[in-house]
Amino acid sequence: MLKTIFRDRALLFLLVLTLAIKCFSLNESLVERYYTYGFYPVISRLLRFLTGWIPFSLGDVLYLLAFVWLVWKVWRLLRVLIRKRAREHFSALLLAKYLKLVLLIYVVFMGFWGLNYSRQGIASQLGLTVQPYTAEELYRLTAALQVKLNTYAAQEDSLKRLRLNDNRVLFRESISSYQSVKEEFPFLTYKVPSVKPSLFSAIGEYFGFTGYYNPFTGEAQLKTSVPVFVKPFILCHEIGHQLGYAKENEANFVAYLAGRKALDVDFRYSAYWDVYTYAARELSLKDSTRAKELKLTTHPRFRNDYRAYLAYLFHSQNYVEPVMSQFYDRYLRLNNQPKGKATYNEVVAWLVAYMRKYGAESL
Repeated sequence: MLKTIFRDRALLFLLVLTLAIKCFSLNESLVERYYTYGFYPVISRLLRFLTGWIPFSLGDVLYLLAFVWLVWKVWRLLRVLIRKRAREHFSALLLAKYLKLVLLIYVVFMGFWGLNYSRQGIASQLGLTVQPYTAEELYRLTAALQVKLNTYAAQEDSLKRLRLNDNRVLFRESISSYQSVKEEFPFLTYKVPSVKPSLFSAIGEYFGFTGYYNPFTGEAQLKTSVPVFVKPFILCHEIGHQLGYAKENEANFVAYLAGRKALDVDFRYSAYWDVYTYAARELSLKDSTRAKELKLTTHPRFRNDYRAYLAYLFHSQNYVEPVMSQFYDRYLRLNNQPKGKATYNEVVAWLVAYMRKYGAESL
């Protein structure tokens, strides 16, 4: 095998390139300077330019083709094993071929987006010090978010917000929300949009996703079957990924920053609905008594929407989703997010840090 590697120049080049990318990823400041602010904006806008005009998700089509190819390859392998001809089938050249494929996918993934997992991120851009927080700080945060949540809940119109089930309206308003926030935070400027409905929404219940970013095509996808009041936040979250915020806690925080500045009240409500839910859940773990007291003063609309969301989760339960969830949790841990899926909840730490610096009224 080693002889094959040294003879195969393409394989040797990919191995060296993989090692170089890995070493480069260990230095957050270099990644931030030369990749996040250097190469990534160019390649991400180019991808969105190439795919944004296509009315369907090109990335979903590519995923489907890759899945079909993988099933075909597995079937061929099973036939070989059944016929007990594995020794004839496998060779160093074949292994080198698939190793090159894996390395190529890794290099493209890291080059097109993956290195953002190793950047300094939104905390550095805002000058935030993200540290463990106390129960008192968490209570202050939750109470402040609830005030805003109740304010926008009172302005919500149950019929008017149904217009967000029209993807054209939803996508237009999500792009507009980033146009609003760039005045305060220029690094959140969103150009050359590429936002699509997922082609896999019908089977999305089995995989447990609500939205996702395709790093190979630059497209942000939304599962259109989720409740209407969470759609704006999910879409702002995926656009946050497009802007280079790879970690889920940071994408959540960016979605909050964009959503709260939106001109559309439904987007503001969605932003506060989501982050308040995270904060209230954390508060219930640290101080259940005060969490219950706050819960009694939430707006009836929020309580109705929360019950609707729980009903949605209940009806989405299946035997496949927990398995896929474990795979996704492992993926996050491998990509510089040691808490896995719990990383989403860590947006609370960013919110507390923001409150410490700018005050509760800034939320």
